[in-house]
Amino acid sequence: KAIKAHGGKKYDKAHYEFVFRKKKYTFKNEGQKYEYTASSEKNGARVKVILNNEGISRIIDGKKTPLTPKEVRGLTGGLNSVIYFATLPHKLLDPAVNKTYKGTTSIKGQSYEVLHIYFNEENGGVDHDDNFYYWINAKTNRIDYLAYDYKVNSGGVRFRSAYNTRVVDGILFQDYVNYKAPVGTALSDLPALFEKGELKKLSVIETENIVNLK
Repeated sequence: KAIKAHGGKKYDKAHYEFVFRKKKYTFKNEGQKYEYTASSEKNGARVKVILNNEGISRIIDGKKTPLTPKEVRGLTGGLNSVIYFATLPHKLLDPAVNKTYKGTTSIKGQSYEVLHIYFNEENGGVDHDDNFYYWINAKTNRIDYLAYDYKVNSGGVRFRSAYNTRVVDGILFQDYVNYKAPVGTALSDLPALFEKGELKKLSVIETENIVNLK
């Protein structure tokens, strides 16, 4: 229901461009085929990273450059992450995704269905041991809040509150206020801490200049 509310089958054949943190991104879905790109300028050079079914490549000023295994992991994880969040909850039907229903809760007087998302190690990506919670609005079926924990760099816990929700040619995009909680905080406890104002605001996650390229 959440996937349908955010775009449904329109995700299956979609080609969009947007700007995130001064980089230009695109995603193109054609059934099982996909291509994601990230374009930027670094030290006066034009850099483009392309990720598709065949793998990842980096092009600097029109020339393909070799990548070390560490660069492959870093660039793949970074690009996948940006597209994953921008197109939520589209990727939550992937075979490596596990979903557990955690019942209902109330946030600011609104009822929410709660999902716990975790990943198989196989095909689950470099951060397969992360956990996610999604709070899905019982009226709209949209994801108004999400949270996750991660293990890298001594670990962390984040909570995001959606705003600036808009629909571009049938697909929903939204921005988020990003909050921090102490490492070890249970994801299920975050809405109550949010309502009490006990989470520290870290940043805003803004997806800008969205264009449908199809």
